[in-house]
Order: sequence, then structure tokens, then C-alpha cells
Amino acid sequence: MSKLNVAKALTLLFLSFFIIFTGVLVVKAPSVIVLIFAGMVTIALSMAWGIKWDDIQNDIYDNLRSMFPAILILLSVGMLVGAWILAGTVPLMVYYGLKILTPSTFLISAALICAAMSVMAGTSWGTISTVGVALMGVSTGLGVPLHMTAGAIVVGAIFGDKLSPLSDTTVLAAAVSDVELVDHIKYMLYTTIPGFVISLGLYTILGFRFSSGSVSGESLDLILSTLENTFTLNPVLLLPPILVLFLIYKKYPTLPVFAVGIIFGSVLAFIFQTTGSFSDRLLTIASALNGGYSQSTGVGIVDSMLIRGGLRSMLGTVALLIGAVIFGSPLRTAGVIGILINYIKSVAKSGKAIMLSSFSLHGLMFLVTGSYYVTFSVLGPILKPLYSRFGLHPKNLSRTLEDTGTALAPIVPWSVTGVFIVDTLGVETGKFFLYAPMTYLGLVFGLIYIVTNFKIATVETHQEVDTLSA
Repeated sequence: MSKLNVAKALTLLFLSFFIIFTGVLVVKAPSVIVLIFAGMVTIALSMAWGIKWDDIQNDIYDNLRSMFPAILILLSVGMLVGAWILAGTVPLMVYYGLKILTPSTFLISAALICAAMSVMAGTSWGTISTVGVALMGVSTGLGVPLHMTAGAIVVGAIFGDKLSPLSDTTVLAAAVSDVELVDHIKYMLYTTIPGFVISLGLYTILGFRFSSGSVSGESLDLILSTLENTFTLNPVLLLPPILVLFLIYKKYPTLPVFAVGIIFGSVLAFIFQTTGSFSDRLLTIASALNGGYSQSTGVGIVDSMLIRGGLRSMLGTVALLIGAVIFGSPLRTAGVIGILINYIKSVAKSGKAIMLSSFSLHGLMFLVTGSYYVTFSVLGPILKPLYSRFGLHPKNLSRTLEDTGTALAPIVPWSVTGVFIVDTLGVETGKFFLYAPMTYLGLVFGLIYIVTNFKIATVETHQEVDTLSA
């Protein structure tokens, strides 16, 4: 297999990254289109310089094969969310969460409610745009400053986005690093839990300022009454997420566990929520699995909370994974990846240096692009071989990607997530970021662990050790 010389390889690398940066930051085109376009340009130039199409095609096939488990998981997640909403599981979680609010514990309750929903549903955006919006309305009625509430909502939502097995970013970070999903989630606890606990401590202290008042607001009453009238709310509906989390904890394979969750949710939907003939009820369930929950309640805020999920909702993320393969494969075929890895090898002489380089490089690239989908897909495959060289378990990489990407995204004003939060909650980043400590404490703890060699996993033991050989 022929390779490009260093000059041509670097030209290919700089051109492809220029296309990505221009497309994402200037044109603001969808990330998947930018990746595919950059890939097409890279392929065309590689072939013009003598790289064979068959070699590029084989690399594309190999990379797609490695991504296929992640694609199956994403499609399963979409079906799972659709089934759980139709069954009434997600609506019941929202209902119970909103019922427990009290003024003095409002901020800590808001964070916990959003964390629970985000973990169960696997979406920070869905949590922020639904329960988060409702909590902002309640916040006004209680006299709690909106920027404090926004911080609590963001912390809870991002907590779930980092740790939920249903989150596309969690799945993507694990997939590009070649790490088992459960191992990645467990390893994320070391940098996520401390920041979350500190955030909850802050909300507890702030809560003493709001010892009077009562939960009010028409939006809250409207949500609760609409949920009561739309679904048969029964505690039994909480069994699917409990069972799924238990099976995941017991280390059963992810896909079969999700299949159990989908089937269990579908059965509960058939029993509690669907009406009509036998075939009509099956059709309703099949439609929810395919296109998500789609039955309007006539109340806008509730509809925005519930109309989501389904296999089709994940096709965009699947397309993004395919786009990342189209972009990255020709760079590997042409030898660009190898040249870049060799350069980092020449600079980084120890495992610690590799981790610090990854931490800095990914954080910088994310600050430039504002899209962790792009940075995960581009840098994950490049950096992964370097971790193996120094006996580092790749879950060190997957955790770094999330600490410098997923968690940081809400407080980067020009990132896709940052813009979404400001538009949805109506609070500027500069006003709420101090009240969302977990978003930046992940960086702090991650850096401390690397510098001190604390809780660093090695390939030999697959366990966290407190010393790392150079």
C-alpha cells in the first residue's frame, strides 16, 4: 500500500482541517455534511497523488465494521426512548420529579430532577428543553434567580449526558476509543461525581436564601394535569429503567439489555396506554419504536417534552458516525495518521505526556470547533494507538474526550450546545456558568489525576493504579 510523503500528507491534513473549521465555524453547516465533504476532497486529492481507491475503500469498510456496534446501540436507544415514553415511564418520572419541589431545596431538586431524567432518557438537550423550561417557569414563581436555576438545570442535564448508557455522546466517546460502554461510564465517575457533589453542595447553601415561598406557576399545574389526563400513571412503569440499570450494573451485554428494555416498555405500553383492537395497539407501539412518540396532548410544553425518540431520531447521529469514517479513513490510508502519531511519539516520551497532550489537544480543538461530534470522531482514532504504546487503557482517552468536550460544551458560548442552552433557557452563558461548577470541575479533576498519576488505568490490569511507568 502506497503512502504519501510528509509534505503531501501535511497538505492533506491542513486542507481537511481547514474545510472542517470553515464549514463548522464560518458556514455553520451541519457537521455530518462538513465531514463528508472534507472526506470527499481528501479522497480525491489522495487518489490524484497515487493512493489506490481499493485501499481507501477497504479502510472505510474496516472502520465502518468497528463502528457498527455503536450504530446498533444508537438505534436501540432511539427505540428504547420511544417505547418508554409511550409506556408512560418517562412521563411518570417527570411527574414525580415535579411533585417533590419545595422552595428551600428548589435548586438542588432541579439538578437532581434533570440528572434523573437525563440519565434515564440519555439526552441533555431533551432535558433542558422540556423539564428545564418548566423549572425556569417555577423558578420565577419562587423568586429564585433565573441564572442560578439555569446553572442547576445544566449541571443535572450534563450529568446524565456523560453517564447515561442512552447518551449518543457517551456511546460515541466509547466507540471511537474502542472501550466497552459500561467500562467508560464507570471510569467517568471519577471526574464527574466530585464535580456533581460540589455543585449540589453549592445549591444546598444557596437554598438557605429561599426559605419562604411556595411552588406556583400555571405552567407547572398544566404539565401535571396534562400528564395525568394523557397517561395511566402507575409506579409499575418505573420497572423498565430499574431493570435496565440493574442488568447494566451486572455487566450483561449492552444490546441484549436494551432489547429487554424495549420489549418490557412495549409490553407496559400495550397494557397501560394503548387502546383499540389488538392490531391497532401493536401498530401504535411499532410506530413509537420507529418514529418516536407522536400523540399530541394539545399543550405545547408537554408535547415538546414527549414527542421524541424512535429509531429515526438516531439516524442523524448514525450518519455522523459514517461521515466521520469517510473523513478519517483516507487520512489513515494515505499515511497522514501515521505521520501525526509518529510526531506525537517523538515529542511525548511518557504515558503522562501522552495524556497531557491529548487533554490539551482535544480541549483546544473543541474550543475552536465547538462540536464534540467532530472532535471525538477526528481525534479519537488518532490518539488511541498512542495509549496502547505506553500501556494505558483506552478508557483514559474516552474519559478525557468527555471531560474536555461534553462537560465543557455548555460554558463555551459559541459551541452548538452553548448556543442551544442560551436560546432555550434565555440566560447568557456568562451569567450562569459560575453556578454550573460540574462543567469545569471535570477539567480540574481530570488534570489532577493525570499530573498525580492517580486513578489511571493500565492495559495490563485494566484497573486504576496510582503509579504509571514512563
